[in-house]
Amino acid sequence: MTAANACVVVHAARDLRLETRETPGPGSGDVLIEMKAGGICGSDLHYYTHGGFGAIRLREPMVLGHEVAGTVAGLGEGVTELQVGQLVAVSPSRPCQSCEYCLNGQQNHCLNMQFYGSAMPFPHIQGAFQQKLIAKANQCIPADGLTAAQAAMAEPLAVCLHAIRQAGSLVGKTVLVTGCGPIGCLVILAARRAGAARIIATDLSDFTLGLAQTCGADDVINIQIDPDALAQFQDGKGKIDVHLECSGAPQALASGVDGLRPGGLVIQLGLGGDMQVPMQKITAKEITLRGSFRFHAEFRTAVQMMQAGLLDVDQLVSHSFDVSEAVKAFEMASDRSCAMKVQLVF
Repeated sequence: MTAANACVVVHAARDLRLETRETPGPGSGDVLIEMKAGGICGSDLHYYTHGGFGAIRLREPMVLGHEVAGTVAGLGEGVTELQVGQLVAVSPSRPCQSCEYCLNGQQNHCLNMQFYGSAMPFPHIQGAFQQKLIAKANQCIPADGLTAAQAAMAEPLAVCLHAIRQAGSLVGKTVLVTGCGPIGCLVILAARRAGAARIIATDLSDFTLGLAQTCGADDVINIQIDPDALAQFQDGKGKIDVHLECSGAPQALASGVDGLRPGGLVIQLGLGGDMQVPMQKITAKEITLRGSFRFHAEFRTAVQMMQAGLLDVDQLVSHSFDVSEAVKAFEMASDRSCAMKVQLVF
């Protein structure tokens, strides 16, 4: 049995369409989700604005979206842990669980990853901005007690929790966060919860810096207005213990390296293509540069932390648009002067 299904499909740069596709009924181990909320991510914006990012380009029409939540509308054979009508956060990450990385507990590096809304492989992996979505039961994390908007924030929050895990203990440490979009602000929330003593945040927008301060940043610096403001943290070879780089800008990475103590740590989250790295300074100061890519177990943890009231993400959802206004929503999400996390409502 199939059902008509409205989907948000990108065909090329600036060519976003609302199309109807057919959705089958749930098979064994599957769940039919009636979508409620979906957040627009930076990668979605890259596909919409530029037709891809770096070497990853659109080669066929693709449904966008991977930050989603909805209610269970149907259960496939063998699914007993979920109930019809239950709100769930849907993880976009579908590792094979059989390759060498999955078997080593590194599912985020799965060789056969099926991640919603990704043009990395061809055919592309279709995304989750669909009114009716078929997902595996193990992707669906019960989100009882949350709103759909909150549950849809589980994916970006999981990205940040994975980065905090990469950083190790932050208790009592001075942390620099560069780039205060949704990921940067969520990193600030997570770093504070993890025990960071002082959090410095930089960005080019006073709007995003205001939200960074609301999320717990102690110092907020607009480096476009005051490009030398980080100099105060560079005395004595550096005052910063950990740099969480969320912008993908080489200038941001360089500014963090200048302020890091010898033996400090950079966690690179931001993806903006290949970057020029200040390798001589990294070498001389014995700095560790560590990447952070996606997540796995942290997705369930993100839902549970929100359910427990440990992290408040409501302040970061700045706009909501009906799915019929998807183009308007994407245009708003591109405006960093007034938008943080923009969500579609289905």
